[in-house]
Amino acid sequence: MPVRDIILINEEKCDGCGLCIPSCPEGALAIVNGKAKVVSESYCDGMGACVGECPQNAMTVVKREAPEFDEVAAMKNTRRAELAMRQADRAAPAPQFAGCPGSRMMVIDKKEKPSGISSEALSSELTQWPVQLHLVSPYAPYFNGRELLIAADCVPFADPNFHQKLLRDRSVAIACPKLDDTSSYAPKLAEIIKNNDIPKIVVAHMVVPCCMGIVAIAQRAVELSGKDIPVEPLMVGIDGDHQKSPF
Repeated sequence: MPVRDIILINEEKCDGCGLCIPSCPEGALAIVNGKAKVVSESYCDGMGACVGECPQNAMTVVKREAPEFDEVAAMKNTRRAELAMRQADRAAPAPQFAGCPGSRMMVIDKKEKPSGISSEALSSELTQWPVQLHLVSPYAPYFNGRELLIAADCVPFADPNFHQKLLRDRSVAIACPKLDDTSSYAPKLAEIIKNNDIPKIVVAHMVVPCCMGIVAIAQRAVELSGKDIPVEPLMVGIDGDHQKSPF
């Protein structure tokens, strides 16, 4: 067997919270007898997207002999899990999910205005859940056939028209290039791009210099994906106005 990067879980530290599970796009993790386990080493790509999600610091990436990463098998495993989740949702009155309930993948139907929202009020244009880049699945159905909006965390707070001008008719992934551990972001985005038909990527970042790294992450992701997709940077001022990006 080859020597490669692979996830190591310290069971003494693991408390079985499940926060690591939605961060693994290959579905290599599960909670077994109250502890996180690697269900198949061939599903684990060794990139460590799960490591930063563990509040107990029970997960590390080590080099050792392990079966080669099987991307095809991992993709099939993820799709099986998503199908099982959808079937469970239809069969059970309560949502079923293996990890944190707040990270369960959902497509939001925007045909009807939510109850309690008046006809004069602006409606949310969000059509998916989750939105944080660490949590979204590269195989989520809401990415396929739509433009992708990559937004820095602060943009929706500064831009009063975020939903109507930026989010409408787009899928979204949000991130903070200054405070997040961004080491897995370009590979994660590359997987999203490779596995979906995305006509264009819009990157909305704040005017402050520390926010502009999100554009470089998106551009690197397109390079890693091997696809030719336009990346359109958009800079948002602190007062909410749209400005020409330096990229």
